[in-house]
This record gives sequence, C-alpha cells and structure tokens, in this order.
Amino acid sequence: MHTYRKWYTFDMIIIIHVIIALTSIIMAGVAYIRPGSAKLKTSYAFMALTLLSGLYLVWTTPGTMLRTCMSGVAYLAVVGAITMMARQKLAAINNSSQTL
Repeated sequence: MHTYRKWYTFDMIIIIHVIIALTSIIMAGVAYIRPGSAKLKTSYAFMALTLLSGLYLVWTTPGTMLRTCMSGVAYLAVVGAITMMARQKLAAINNSSQTL
C-alpha cells in the first residue's frame, strides 16, 4: 500500500509538471502575440515553476536524468526564445509610443 501511494504521488507530480509546462508554452505564445509586462512576468513565473518541478522530478528519479535533462533544455530553449522575442516586441512597442 505504501508503494502504491508513493507512485500515485509521483504520477500526480508528473501530471502537474506537464500541465505547468504546457501552460508555460501557451503563456509565452500569448505574450508574443499580445505583449504586455504582466504577461511576460507570468511567462517567467511558469518557466520557473516548470524548471523547479522538473528539477524535483530529476532529483527523485536520477536514473532517467539524461533524457529528462535533454527534454528540459529543449523546452527552456523554445520557451525562452519565444519569451525573449515577446520582450523585444514589447520594448519596440514601448519605444515607438515614447517617440510619438
């Protein structure tokens, strides 16, 4: 019974991690399409939550670390790039509104 509860908890952490990661991708896309300071901060927060939950999963199951780390690096590269483009887009909007 104890091991069942442990795996149940682990499965729930994976589900939560995936939901956070998918939400992070969506928020980065929303921040790019309609840039805003609050949207960027939300995107950063979801990136951090995904990283923290991923680090916890790697820490609890070190046997799959290489595959997990490769997936995490790819995720961070994609979401980080989208968020950076959204930030540049917001900066351009702010600069153009200041010159008017």
